[in-house]
Amino acid sequence: MSKARISFSIVLAVITSLGVAGATALAQNHGGHRHDDANEGKESRVQPKCPVMDEPVDFFVKTMTADGPVYFCCKDCIKKFEANAKKYEKQVAEQRQALAKLPKVQVTCPVSGKPVDDKVFIEKDGKKTYFCCQGCIGKYEKEPGKYAAQLADSFSYQTTCPVMGEEIDPTAYIKLKTGQTVFFCCPGCDKKFLKDPAKYAPKLEAQGIRIDPKKVEIAAGPAEKDTHDKKESQGGHEHGHDHDGHGH
Repeated sequence: MSKARISFSIVLAVITSLGVAGATALAQNHGGHRHDDANEGKESRVQPKCPVMDEPVDFFVKTMTADGPVYFCCKDCIKKFEANAKKYEKQVAEQRQALAKLPKVQVTCPVSGKPVDDKVFIEKDGKKTYFCCQGCIGKYEKEPGKYAAQLADSFSYQTTCPVMGEEIDPTAYIKLKTGQTVFFCCPGCDKKFLKDPAKYAPKLEAQGIRIDPKKVEIAAGPAEKDTHDKKESQGGHEHGHDHDGHGH
């Protein structure tokens, strides 16, 4: 082999090595403190199936059980499931196996149901559980089994903002009159979303979150009301830009 060819091979190997190292560093530096990275990076994910109809679920359509939520494709399926839950035990188990493979973000405290504070958590076996306040940690640690179902229901499978594509902030959200909650990466994104929900609906649907753009009306929010105090105390998740320009 010529010296030139050997030199080229060495350079190529170094470049490849640096590329892999850079990708690893980026993955390790991801700021998703509440983020489960299963299947991270897939724009379109395979959604779990409804235990009744075997259709992709809508994460807004669910019922609670002692073991956590069960998701369905439509409300009619909830009635069929609740009439004979035992009939669908296998399908529910399969759904939960599929859910375990999806990325998710913990958005609510398993004790109070309020948005979590990313500075308030406990860690066990390398996994963090977040709470809204220190008081809830004490209650949880006394009776963790009591809150098992609520903990399973404290995650959102909507992990990215439909406007910016960044990881959601559990305190930046709007509640719709339909009962649905849509999360964003920061307070300003809710305005863009509300101006043109049809534009951003596909980004939500890709995450198993289905909305009817014609029925998008705020029941609670906008997101600034929930995030103002937290931004003051944490130094903010401010992007330092006009959201109309999206200067990320």
